Amino acid sequence: MEAYMNNEKTSTKEEKKILSPKLDVIFQILFGEVGSERITKDLLNTVLDERVEDIDLNENIVLREEEPNEKRGVVDVLAKINGNEYCNIEMQLVDKKNIIKRLLFYWSKQYIKGIKKAENYKELKRTIVILIADFELERLEKLGFHSKWQIIESKWRKIVLTDDLEIHIIQLPKINERKVEGKEQKLKEWLEFLENPDSKEVLNYMNENKNMKEAKEKLNTMSEDERIRKLAELREKAILDEKEAEYTGYCKGEEAGLKKGRIEGREMGIKDATKNIARNMKEKGIDIKTIMEVTNLSKQDIEELN
Repeated sequence: MEAYMNNEKTSTKEEKKILSPKLDVIFQILFGEVGSERITKDLLNTVLDERVEDIDLNENIVLREEEPNEKRGVVDVLAKINGNEYCNIEMQLVDKKNIIKRLLFYWSKQYIKGIKKAENYKELKRTIVILIADFELERLEKLGFHSKWQIIESKWRKIVLTDDLEIHIIQLPKINERKVEGKEQKLKEWLEFLENPDSKEVLNYMNENKNMKEAKEKLNTMSEDERIRKLAELREKAILDEKEAEYTGYCKGEEAGLKKGRIEGREMGIKDATKNIARNMKEKGIDIKTIMEVTNLSKQDIEELN
């Protein structure tokens, strides 16, 4: 099981560990708290196809003020951008195999929040969902680490039906599969920060990106906060339990499948042997009625034997 904490030497006598920004509760505090606007805006500018001029983080849960809860549910970042559009960012560590449907569900819930009763549908605004996954998604193996999804006409002109739906999928394990440049390189740098904020490469990026440096400084401060460390510890335990339950379920399913396969294989073998007996009896000229009594095969089964 991958550890979600990276080593960092501090000025204190005891060596501390920096909390991983990839852990969802830490990601939410780092990018979702009021005061993180510059950090989050810079991350979004590397993901989206246009520049975010204005950002509001006031609708996020303030996790550091709550009692740590091992069973916490969805932890994400909600940003209101450019005045009236919403962007939901989810950091997902566990592959639940239903992630695409979950993304559409999150999008739909947020989309309809943009309209009040008796208002015109034209009041609905573009809603964006960004998934940062710590695993590769099925059916997306041939794509790069960042893909953008919209509703398009698929038969003739490939025209986008509406800009209201926009989903970005980022697969962290794929970030080093190919060389990138421009905006993709900037995004890759942020993703490398999520993977290991203490790497030499990331420290070099901070020389050029003051927002990433600010994120690292905030992460260092968070790592000294015992309340946040406790929250991270409980969340890590919950993720470990979740992965263990998933693995146990997989093993049981595999065992049941093997058992079923053995039973079906044995039954198939018996059936094949019975048909061979019936075939030999038929070749020797024994009447069908007698063959049916001996083998329990139907008249049609026997007649179809070659």
